[in-house]
Amino acid sequence: MRSMRNVRERRGSVGEVFDLIRTGQARTRSDLAGLTGLTRATVSQRVEVLVGRRLIYEAGEGASTGGRPPAVLEFNRDAGVVLAADLGATHCRLAVADLAGTPLVEFADDLEIAEGPEAVLGWVQGRIGELLEEAGRDRSEVWGVGIGVPGPVDFSRGRVVNPPVMPGWHGVDIPRKFSKGFGGVPVFVDNDANLMALGEHRIGWPGSEHLLFVKVGTGVGCGIIGGGNVHRGAQGAAGDIGHIRINGHDEAVCRCGNVACVEAVAGGWALVRRLRELGVEVGNSREVVGLVEDGDPVATRLLRRSGELLGEVISGAVSFFNPSVVVIGGDLARAHEQLLAGIRTVVYGRSLPLATRHLEVSPSKLGDRAGVFGAAAMVVERVVPAAAEGVAAERTG
Repeated sequence: MRSMRNVRERRGSVGEVFDLIRTGQARTRSDLAGLTGLTRATVSQRVEVLVGRRLIYEAGEGASTGGRPPAVLEFNRDAGVVLAADLGATHCRLAVADLAGTPLVEFADDLEIAEGPEAVLGWVQGRIGELLEEAGRDRSEVWGVGIGVPGPVDFSRGRVVNPPVMPGWHGVDIPRKFSKGFGGVPVFVDNDANLMALGEHRIGWPGSEHLLFVKVGTGVGCGIIGGGNVHRGAQGAAGDIGHIRINGHDEAVCRCGNVACVEAVAGGWALVRRLRELGVEVGNSREVVGLVEDGDPVATRLLRRSGELLGEVISGAVSFFNPSVVVIGGDLARAHEQLLAGIRTVVYGRSLPLATRHLEVSPSKLGDRAGVFGAAAMVVERVVPAAAEGVAAERTG
């Protein structure tokens, strides 16, 4: 009954009118009246509220059907900006995006998350401040901040919980530390694989209601889109496939303290370790990809085998969750021909036939930009509708 009451309360609200304009379903007051059932006077009142909040504007006149041409209503995506930070274990990508979630300027660089929260967050804030200037925008125009991190996140509080690759970050109040420099705007923090899944879904696969995004970089993670939304689980740990056990690999000690975790066997840092044992000089997962792209037979063989091992875990997830798309991203996915060959062989061979009948296993369409698209979308989908309704977005932390 509560959900039905919420539907009734939203019907014809300022928020619904705004959504219809923002998504392009309605372009004129007449369109809005037809879709909502509101009177023209009420529609005009809703429109004036949104114009006053600078969320929409009149963008000229539409085609006349007899009489005065109607005013065309447009979403004002330039009314403010959101900030996005995708922080990985060894690198990052930052962006300033408009209120539609489209990056205006971006910056990518190496970054060691293990340097700790003070050093990392201080550097990120300074660099994002420079990006704001580059975009010609002021700090007063920032509506919110989205941050992705390579560890488990208590989403409701914006805090990392016992992250294996982030020493010194456990329990840190990231929103509090970050929002100070941007006027106390809402700051949302999530696991990086979740944000990559969100970005990939919103931009690359908007018609797929059920999607898995598997990040294969230094570590291994999975973001889950169910019914078009991120599924985080009861405590935010859903999708942590990197620490599922792979039988027959008890010699592989994981950074989490367990043995035989899939990322300890098939992740980027595992490949680096194995190549070094074989006498190949390599520093990180991106250098592994470079070797594969140069045709190195040892690196190519190991990457193909990693794909097969990952396929064992992904096949179980496919049978359990039944997605329509499995997207493979992260650093190692840059060599997707070899990695996906191994994954597909096992997934299509082991998963239930009904689950794979229309399943697509595909490389990321956004590449290393998926995280910032997802971080921007996470913020936009909270702060912009809240602004339309005339309330403050719920702040994490």
